[in-house]
Amino acid sequence: MNSALTILLAEDDPNDVFLLQQALKKADVSVRLNAVPDGLEALAYLKGEGAYADRAACPSPDVLLLDLNMPGMNGFEVLTWVRQDARYRRLIVHVLSASSREVDVARAYDLGANSYLIKPGGLDELVALVLAMHEWHRFTALPRMANDPSALAQVH
Repeated sequence: MNSALTILLAEDDPNDVFLLQQALKKADVSVRLNAVPDGLEALAYLKGEGAYADRAACPSPDVLLLDLNMPGMNGFEVLTWVRQDARYRRLIVHVLSASSREVDVARAYDLGANSYLIKPGGLDELVALVLAMHEWHRFTALPRMANDPSALAQVH
């Protein structure tokens, strides 16, 4: 997670959002984190609709951190939409869930998740997770999103 990285966090628990913000600060990892409370808001953000229309304030994310159990539209439904949308099918999606059920893990990967992370139980473990993700993204080439003008020719 380098300084240019924009992360969209789809998480319905405000405590989990706060803990992730604190872990990012404690890890001294500089990212742009934008949080939405459910799957429907995640789609509105990705589409740039309504409150998310200003791309200067709400830029297209490089990474989506996606909770599974959310009201309205769950993470599996969001992941399905992301992988079917030409603009976002290459978006890096890390599922971040409290569920360690094998069926959830398998389904997330079947739907195209790049990774499946179990939510840590405490702040120190969350800091360790943030640092591990930071290292992974430091060496990872991210695909250009289809709404990037230089990538449009590759999508259509």
